[in-house]
Amino acid sequence: MATVCWPYFDPEYENLNNRINPPRVSVDNTSCHDCTLIKFDSVNKPGILLEVVQILTDLDLIITKAYISSDGGWFMDVFHVTDQQGKKITDSKYIDFIEKALGPKGQSMERTQSWPDKRVGVHTVGDYTAIELIGTDRPGLLSEISAVLASLHFNVVVAEVWTHNRRIACVLYVNEDATNRAVEDPKRLSLMEEQLNNILRGCEDDEKVARTSFSMGFTHIDRRLHQMLFADRDYECAGVTSDIDNPPSFKPKITIDHCKEKGYSVVTVRCKDRAKLMFDIVCTLTDMQYVVFHATISSDGPYASQEYFVRHMDGCTLDTEGEKERVIKCIEAAIQRRVSEGVSLELCTKDRVGLLSEVTRILRENGLTVRRAGISTIGEQALNVFYVRDASGNPVDMKIIETLRKEIGQTMMVNVKKVPNNAKAPETRGWANTRFFFGNLLERFLT
Repeated sequence: MATVCWPYFDPEYENLNNRINPPRVSVDNTSCHDCTLIKFDSVNKPGILLEVVQILTDLDLIITKAYISSDGGWFMDVFHVTDQQGKKITDSKYIDFIEKALGPKGQSMERTQSWPDKRVGVHTVGDYTAIELIGTDRPGLLSEISAVLASLHFNVVVAEVWTHNRRIACVLYVNEDATNRAVEDPKRLSLMEEQLNNILRGCEDDEKVARTSFSMGFTHIDRRLHQMLFADRDYECAGVTSDIDNPPSFKPKITIDHCKEKGYSVVTVRCKDRAKLMFDIVCTLTDMQYVVFHATISSDGPYASQEYFVRHMDGCTLDTEGEKERVIKCIEAAIQRRVSEGVSLELCTKDRVGLLSEVTRILRENGLTVRRAGISTIGEQALNVFYVRDASGNPVDMKIIETLRKEIGQTMMVNVKKVPNNAKAPETRGWANTRFFFGNLLERFLT
């Protein structure tokens, strides 16, 4: 009897181009007097622009200008960047780290993953269990969520919380208090899932339901939050929002035109500049299955202008008014999800189980609601940042903040900041700069 012999297929074949033509990275401090130029050339592949922008933003670099070209088989771009203080990148170790992160080894450590077939839920990353929650926001909800985790003796090591259009999305990394390892007991995971679902569903009064289920795979934490809210269709809730939810000062002007000569749709965004703006827009276009062939990014004082030449992955442009309107709504939502005008509270203290529950309980008892939050742990220190408003969503009375400072200031370091209308620098600075930890390549260091 004849046997069929299949041809051998090298599993590394898809990386052949990268091995023959590895990414080239150069850091230039001589061409421009007020910023550092990072030049990146690579074989073109789906999602490459998002990967590069993601790494730069994770390194807390401020992108002031950028020129992108990826028409054909080669991807070439130039980024004008500064550090958080608006200065050039001059530290040799930092420059070396940038080159390694963007180079062949850094690129191979992280694969851009698409949204389809991914569900909101729970999965394990190294010594942590990742919990993903989405539901209708209400005052005190984060306090209730953290109280459930504390009662089950789960320690919150890293977390990011966004609210937008009366919806809340959370990604939390937790471990067992007794072992400092991921939660592996299926009964405890099931109990946690049940209790969290009960809390989230307690405020549901429409067709949108809360979700907590199991999932697999790794995705950048900020991108994951965008994906969760995008799948939740938060961009369709324009009718229930107010100026409190979406400050007029951050209302972007977005237009979509057609470039007949080259066969592109041209997406133009003009709005107030802020940290991670380019990442949020590129992330949204990528997850909506649009490919960026060319782009020009610039900042003029407090304002940013970004222009993207795109086509859908199937090669089509945005031809119908319905398609254009949907893309405009999605980009607008992506920009506004991270906007937090008002007051931020930065807290630093020794980490312990129940700390997040205690802090959020105190915030709730003082009539404050959390609009956005970032929690991280470095060594034995917990670094938490909360962007707060009052229970009605209005700016916080500073007398309440002073009362709060006196109440918790004896057990932890407290830093109160008014978030400026133009928050171009990263959200946190100084001793409470937690963004570099939980935003930057978390899975890269855990795997």
